[in-house]
Amino acid sequence: MPNRKSLSDIRATILRPAMTSQFMVYVDFPGKVKDYMKASPRNLADPQGGVLRGGLNLACSEASLPGSSLATLELTSDRTGVTERHVHRRMFDDRIDLTFYVDAQNYLPIKVFEYWKEYITGGSESTDLASFNHYYRMNYPDDYVTGGGAGEKGGGELRVVKFERDFDGSFKGNNGVVNPTANGLTYNFVRAFPIAVASMPISYEASSLLKCTVSMSYIRYFIDNRIGDSSNNTETTADDPADTNSETTPASSQSLKNIFNSLSNIA
Repeated sequence: MPNRKSLSDIRATILRPAMTSQFMVYVDFPGKVKDYMKASPRNLADPQGGVLRGGLNLACSEASLPGSSLATLELTSDRTGVTERHVHRRMFDDRIDLTFYVDAQNYLPIKVFEYWKEYITGGSESTDLASFNHYYRMNYPDDYVTGGGAGEKGGGELRVVKFERDFDGSFKGNNGVVNPTANGLTYNFVRAFPIAVASMPISYEASSLLKCTVSMSYIRYFIDNRIGDSSNNTETTADDPADTNSETTPASSQSLKNIFNSLSNIA
C-alpha cells in the first residue's frame, strides 16, 4: 500500500547510491609461495611486506564483485500442468579478474603473480628454468592455494572490500568493525590462486599506463558486512633491510586513514 516518505527517507535510499570507485583488494600469499619468492634469484626478501610497502593492494585499479547462480531440476509430474524447479546446487563463477597498475620500481604485480605461477608448476630453489630438459611437475594444491586445506594451512587470503565515502579508515583491531555508521561489504574467496596473467602490449607509440590483469581461480566465496584489517599486520623478516625485528607489527592506523581518505576523494 502506498505511503508517504519523508525527505530523510529519500535521502537515505535513492539519493545515496553506492559508488563503484570505493573498494580495496587484499592479496596475501601462501607461506610456501612466500618462501619461493624469497629464494635466489627472485630475491623478493619479504613478499608480504613488499605488497604493503610496494602498494600491490592499492595498485588494483579494477576488480569485480563476483556472482553465483542456483542450478535447478525441473519437476513436471507432481502437479498437473505445473512445472516446478527445485534447487540442487549453487554455481559460482570460475574466476575473478584483477587489474593492477605496474610500478616502475619493482614491477611488483608482474613479478609476484609470475612467481606464484612458477611455484604452482613445480618451481623450487633448485629449479633451472633455462634448462633444455626442464619439465613441469605441479606442487600440491594445499601449498599454493590461499587458506590451504585440512591439517597444515598454506596461509594467505584474497578479499575484495567494498566501502563508501563515509569510511574513515579508523580500524579497531584485526577483523573488527570500522565504526558503527560506516557500511561495508567484504567478499572472501576460498582456495584462490592465479590461473592466468594476461598479455601486456608495449609499443613505441604514445605512452600509457602499464597494467597487469590477473585471473584468480577459486572454489567459492562468502560475504560478511565487516571491514576487517587483517592485512594490516605485516610479517617482518630479518633479511628485509626495512625491518628492525622479526615480530608481527601492525600498520599505522593513521596512514591507513590517509590512504582511504585519498581513495574517497576519487570519484
